[in-house]
Amino acid sequence: MSQLSEAQFFWYPNGESNSIAMIVQHLSGNMLSRWTDFLTSDGEKDWRNRDAEFQPHLRDSESVWAAWSGGWACLESALHALHDADLERVVHIRNQGHSVSEAINRQLAHYPYHIGQIVFLAKMQVGAAWASLSIPKGDSQAFNEEKFAAEKDGKP
Repeated sequence: MSQLSEAQFFWYPNGESNSIAMIVQHLSGNMLSRWTDFLTSDGEKDWRNRDAEFQPHLRDSESVWAAWSGGWACLESALHALHDADLERVVHIRNQGHSVSEAINRQLAHYPYHIGQIVFLAKMQVGAAWASLSIPKGDSQAFNEEKFAAEKDGKP
């Protein structure tokens, strides 16, 4: 998202699609709902309005970044508070019981789906100027040669 202009956060290809800002709103809303009082309350909070997460509420890139950071901070705080013994406890999401491990895996499978959407929308807009987040197209051989040469030189 750091490669985007202000306007690009709010672009969407058609009326059935979401902008990056809306996807971030949804991720943040989901994270805040799921990870607030994670061990003691249902992950679908009464105060959450999921449908509103897909309406344009964030108005500038600063608010998008704040929502993004707030959601991840909530997740990280909840995970850091866990102890080994907590992993077998049962938590609820929409009144359905999950072990803590299952609930964590459920959410950590959900987030990459939306992050992929964000990357796809960003790449569509940035085009050839996109700085790859992994190995750029056509650069696999050079990347591998560099990695294996470093290994031969005794570098990790």
